[in-house]
Amino acid sequence: MKRVLLLLADGFETLEASVFIDVIGWNLVDGDGSTELFTCGLQKEIKSSFNQKFIVDYLMNQIDIDSFDALAIPGGFEEYDFYRDAYDDRFLDLIRGFKTKDKIIASICVAALPLGKSGILKDKKGTTYNKKAIRQETLRGFGVNVINEPIVIDDNIITS
Repeated sequence: MKRVLLLLADGFETLEASVFIDVIGWNLVDGDGSTELFTCGLQKEIKSSFNQKFIVDYLMNQIDIDSFDALAIPGGFEEYDFYRDAYDDRFLDLIRGFKTKDKIIASICVAALPLGKSGILKDKKGTTYNKKAIRQETLRGFGVNVINEPIVIDDNIITS
């Protein structure tokens, strides 16, 4: 069974999180049954964009990286404090830990920014939200070779 950790920050985009939830969940139920998804955050109750409340399975300090095969991170809204959690040292350290263990890391939209800030994308290719140039400029400022494509894969890191 492949275990995926969905790392949620306050202000995460529900639509982006639902992509991971649906794909991994449907595979568990109606696919080959080889995947399972768990959620994690800095606090037990996370508010998404638009202030919807979610209870995560694990707090960040409870995570044993060796028990997971991949890390998935949805982007979020600045207006709902996404970057407060996403740029927190504990959030960034968990990302670094998954990279150190050569686990798959997948991000959607501006979730590439904490990947960049963590340093795991330095001198690598990546992409992020491109409707506001500031997001790509921010990613570039972290030493990332920004590629304007829908999905960019460099080593075991996927940005979209």
